[in-house]
Amino acid sequence: MQHDQQIHATTILCVRDDEVVAMAGDGQVTLGHVVAKTSARKVRRLPDVGQDRAGVLVGFAGGAADAFALLERFEAALERSPVNLLKAAATLARDWRTDRALRRLEAMMIAADRSRTLVISGQGDLIEPDDGIAAIGSGGSYALAAARALRRATPLDASAICREAMTVAGELCIYTNTELVEESIASGGA
Repeated sequence: MQHDQQIHATTILCVRDDEVVAMAGDGQVTLGHVVAKTSARKVRRLPDVGQDRAGVLVGFAGGAADAFALLERFEAALERSPVNLLKAAATLARDWRTDRALRRLEAMMIAADRSRTLVISGQGDLIEPDDGIAAIGSGGSYALAAARALRRATPLDASAICREAMTVAGELCIYTNTELVEESIASGGA
């Protein structure tokens, strides 16, 4: 599932299978038409909170300061609902759409835990892909297409599909490079 809102500056891809949820992001930071950094970390594994919250991955596309502000809000929502990713994401999406200051933030997020993958946007969108594959950012369409083709045509696991599809996106999108950061967690099933 690729979201229509076009954020230039990155590509984030999340792929899940029966055993693993893998999320990868490229490292390129672009200021206008200039590459300012090649090794940024746009994918995070949030700290486990005991048995209540074991493994939440978050990836963001868009302005770095905006993404960090959203990440703080999302972590706060997760602290209030540590076992309910959907509730925390819905809270963030609602706040993002209705809060005057947050509404101006230009970013998108993918959040995933053992059982769900969610795309969250500033328009209040909260979308769970049917096939367990989600992509955002300027190279998101390339990564999504490559991941779906790899899933259908190869026996690769989620992590390998994530890496290969992100490499394809990095070869095609001028706002995406192939310096990848990947995080993964155990899946609760596809």
